[in-house]
Amino acid sequence: MKLATKTFVVTGAGSGIGRELTLQLLQKGANVAGVDINSSSLLETGRVAGLGEDRFKAFDLDITSQEAVNRLPGTVTKHFGTVDGIINNAGIIQPFKPVYDLSIEDINRVMNVNFFGTLYLTKAFLPLFLQRPEAHITNISSMGGFLAVPGQTLYGASKAAVKIFTEGLYAELMETNVGVTVVFPGAIATNITENSGLGKPKASGDAKMKPLAADKAAGQILTAIERNRFRVVVGPDAKFLDILYRFNPRYATQFIQQKMKSLLKP
Repeated sequence: MKLATKTFVVTGAGSGIGRELTLQLLQKGANVAGVDINSSSLLETGRVAGLGEDRFKAFDLDITSQEAVNRLPGTVTKHFGTVDGIINNAGIIQPFKPVYDLSIEDINRVMNVNFFGTLYLTKAFLPLFLQRPEAHITNISSMGGFLAVPGQTLYGASKAAVKIFTEGLYAELMETNVGVTVVFPGAIATNITENSGLGKPKASGDAKMKPLAADKAAGQILTAIERNRFRVVVGPDAKFLDILYRFNPRYATQFIQQKMKSLLKP
């Protein structure tokens, strides 16, 4: 898919990968409808982009509200005239706690943002995409969506749901004009911990686990869209663990458990 002149909806556009996706799409000549629950962050993305509303339009939206999401396609098309793709990037992590200590409220919040938000937006825009000559849906899962990470078990479950949902969607849309890509990022240098209301992240102390820069992650995701790839694993840690998990799932699970021990200590 050629990105120039296309209109994309990007969720979580106020920071991190979402902001980088937005900026790089704009640089490639696309238009972007930026979606985020944080209006000030969205305004900052627009300021950094330095373009008028004819190219970037901010939409302050809670993606867990199905009613609000269902109104978005009409609002976006009213502004841009059409929509050609969506990148469901918005997501949060859970508190670094074992399942036993997680509240049902924490669990529901993670599932509502990560899975149901992705589902609502995909369902809302899919009828429009099926009418376009070419369209694309990109859903951001996670390394935690194929490998259990202790202390992030429910986060991983929500991202595993995104994985299966996206792969099923790919199969259902194979004979249509709509491409589908699922993305598995590893550790990326973003402020997801703070955006999730969990304060500053603890350092792992492992130089091999250094996060990938958000702009590099965004670049790899956009390349995957341009090439209509089914699946993309982003970051050296995610690529290593993807291979390890395929070869020996139990050992991979034990390996990541050892890496996470320090983060789970009070």
